[in-house]
Amino acid sequence: MKVSTRGRYALRLVLDLAMHRHDGFVSLKQISERQNISKKYLEQIVPLLRRNDILRTVRGNRGGYQLAKSPDKLTVGEILQATEGTLAPVACLEDEVNRCPRARECQTLYVWNGLYQAIHDYLYHITIEDILQHSQDMHGNDYCI
Repeated sequence: MKVSTRGRYALRLVLDLAMHRHDGFVSLKQISERQNISKKYLEQIVPLLRRNDILRTVRGNRGGYQLAKSPDKLTVGEILQATEGTLAPVACLEDEVNRCPRARECQTLYVWNGLYQAIHDYLYHITIEDILQHSQDMHGNDYCI
């Protein structure tokens, strides 16, 4: 599994909203400027996140975007699933039922199942709050004037 630019940018967008969650609704222009991601690209990602109940939106002059869930309830796995479609390392594991004609005699299927489970467990275990906390631990609250 390779995470696309869309998945990486979606995670940055969500982290930005988490960092500014007390600011009310945040515009894509603000996120775009802070994250150095084109607003047009963010506009392509937002519908995926909205459709998967990750973002809340309000239109209008004071509109913008907010997280639909608390950062401690939102996982990296949810964001990547919404943007990448699947976390499966091989095509035969993309659907709930493995329709591969070789599934019964496939000697390597257990390897791919194990990898898929490890990816899933890891990404669904890390919350947005975990990332924010890790970043704070690494950088602290040091301010230079």
